[in-house]
Amino acid sequence: MILDLYPRLGFNKRAVARGFSNQLSEDDALRVTTEILEEILGPNGLPSLNVRLWNGTYWPDSESRPATLVLNPSSALREMLSGGSEISVAEAFIRGAFDIEGDMIAACDLADALDEKTLGWTKTLSVAIQLARLPDKNHAAKSNGFQPAKLNGKKHSVERDRHAIQFHYDVSNEFYALWLDPRMVYSCGYFETVDTSLEQAQLDKLDHICRKLDLRSGEHFLDIGCGWGALLIHAAKQYGVHAEGVTLSRRQFDWTAQRIQEENLEHRVSVRLSDYRDLPNDEGYDKIASVGMVEHVGTSHLSEYFKKVFSLLKPGGLFLNHGIGFGSRPRKNEKECFIQEFVFPDSDLQPIGQMLAAAEEAPFDVRDVESLREHYAKTLCLWLTRLEARQAEAVVQVGEEAYRVWRLYLAGSAHGFQRGHLSIYQTLLARTDAYGTARIPLTRKNWYVQRVTSD
Repeated sequence: MILDLYPRLGFNKRAVARGFSNQLSEDDALRVTTEILEEILGPNGLPSLNVRLWNGTYWPDSESRPATLVLNPSSALREMLSGGSEISVAEAFIRGAFDIEGDMIAACDLADALDEKTLGWTKTLSVAIQLARLPDKNHAAKSNGFQPAKLNGKKHSVERDRHAIQFHYDVSNEFYALWLDPRMVYSCGYFETVDTSLEQAQLDKLDHICRKLDLRSGEHFLDIGCGWGALLIHAAKQYGVHAEGVTLSRRQFDWTAQRIQEENLEHRVSVRLSDYRDLPNDEGYDKIASVGMVEHVGTSHLSEYFKKVFSLLKPGGLFLNHGIGFGSRPRKNEKECFIQEFVFPDSDLQPIGQMLAAAEEAPFDVRDVESLREHYAKTLCLWLTRLEARQAEAVVQVGEEAYRVWRLYLAGSAHGFQRGHLSIYQTLLARTDAYGTARIPLTRKNWYVQRVTSD
């Protein structure tokens, strides 16, 4: 992998950098930059991407392509690559060393190219030395803006998980409202057609979950990691359940509590500011959903997670677990991940087989597994388009660097789902009774009935 230049060579990148720093004229910096680009991307570059250098010239040519990588200062390529990780590339973008014009998702082909490129020893040494010769302006060190998460305490302890969740979800309700749908659903939609709107797709997703769980009036329903409360309110209004949600985000809790009050649902819907592990085991829920929460659990805690949910369910009850996992084409390098550093600290993904094994250990009965990979790719594309359209408002809400973080995160995630690096799985699990029975319909036909159009 090209980003692992210095560790693979076995010498200190800072020492090398000091030896060559600021040794080039601007003309020489242009030449060295294009030589490095040709070495790592090939003489013709990438079909989806051209590069505009700081003097306005293009590489490998000026033909129109979906995206343009704009190297702002002559130090840009050094800032991107000499850090030796995906994080250094991300930080260079966040701090403005380079920009992306055009299709941000197409530009993420660069990440795959860097991940997959392997150079021989001689070329690796040559590229590392060339990078060290470029000017060292070190944009990242000058930033006082958005900073990566710095969490303390034992990983996946209740207190540390609380801080991890708040780092991401408590950024600003108003910021999320700029680009989410009106119900503030922050997970993949369910698209009946390619032209289905985001608003309808999110409503269809909520209903798809409720139908899979076969929700019935009067049942006690729990939503673990309930977000801004959309599923709770939909389940209560459309299916007549008594719904309860838990979240670690104070801002989500406040938003959800207000929505419950506005809908006059206090008698049937409630929300707790609580970790799911703090729920008493004898609650006796008929149905449980966890949508976009399992990614925060951690591989070493998967068994604990499923056993806890199992203990909360009545015998015969159903649990729908909706979570991101690795796809069939995972990236080669998952260390020092930008998303874990700047977006979802302590997040952890697994292949679906590992997830199902932990569920069966609980012991859950696996009844259905559905991949919604294409649905999440489309959702992320729509989120990104909406965010970019409201850039000025987003910058007012959270600042330029946070806007860049979210733009990069949404684009990179969309690219990951499109390419199969990531997938999203809805898994329907049953806690069977003493006779091995689960209260589940014989067929799936009720899952695919006429969609709802409003709450």
